[in-house]
Amino acid sequence: MTTLVFGHKAPDTDSTGAPIIWAWYLNDIKGRAAEARLLGAPNTEAAFVAQRWGYDLPALLDDVADDQACVIVDTNNPAELPANINNADIQAIIDHHKLVGGLETKGPIDITIRPLACTVTVMHDLMGDDAAKMPDAIKGLMLSCILSDTLEFRSPTTTATDKALAEKLAAELNINIADYAAEMFAAKSDVSAFSDAELLRMDSKEFTVSDTKFRVSVLETTAPAIVLDRKASLMDTMTTVASEDGVDQVLLFVVDILNEEATLLVPNDLVKTVAEKSFGASVSGDAVVLPGIMSRKKQIIPNLAV
Repeated sequence: MTTLVFGHKAPDTDSTGAPIIWAWYLNDIKGRAAEARLLGAPNTEAAFVAQRWGYDLPALLDDVADDQACVIVDTNNPAELPANINNADIQAIIDHHKLVGGLETKGPIDITIRPLACTVTVMHDLMGDDAAKMPDAIKGLMLSCILSDTLEFRSPTTTATDKALAEKLAAELNINIADYAAEMFAAKSDVSAFSDAELLRMDSKEFTVSDTKFRVSVLETTAPAIVLDRKASLMDTMTTVASEDGVDQVLLFVVDILNEEATLLVPNDLVKTVAEKSFGASVSGDAVVLPGIMSRKKQIIPNLAV
């Protein structure tokens, strides 16, 4: 049976590149039939990266069949996975997020969760000496995933291991990191083709705080004005998205990559309270700037309070 490799819903560059990389490893190194899949349309940066390194985007996967062999990457959260995931044959999990719980497997499996900025950094370590066999296209995907997840080493999630690997890959590919990262971030910042609802769901995760369910959306950009110019319509659409997705509130953080800060839209008193209690912010309008806030995983989710 072919093993399906996939990451989380609302796939970013890591959840797009990591399945392709691990499927290559299983096929070409381990001799196991494997195919990468996506659990939704990827963001513009992920699409740019795939094209840049010569890959078609993996096919979409709506759900998994009973006993389908699969490897889960870049998440271990059932809420971010296919509905039937606990009836599939999960064979491995490779991740860099906190352990959520709730997944059920049919037997003992390999689980690797490490405190690194990017899933592919974990994968590189797991490959051992076989990492030297990676073709340039796989190296390019790996470099892209690290630069994306670390925001070119600006994110507080960045470790020395992530940075060293990215620099090694860039040298082998003869790529200037600053120039290439700028290309990636420009692609990520081009959101003109997306509706407000698509923007709110594009890079988002569900999280519950004291029985209040949030969809925590992050838009990382080098041109925040493009998103903030749509502030009024985005806040109007939050109500619709929250209702359709079964959450109480959508939180949108517009991360300014170059200025290393986030702007949180504040459509109501609930979000005002979240901003004040979570980040010590003083809110006087319908948006608040949060200096130094770059990472949902390390700075936003752990601090959310209502």
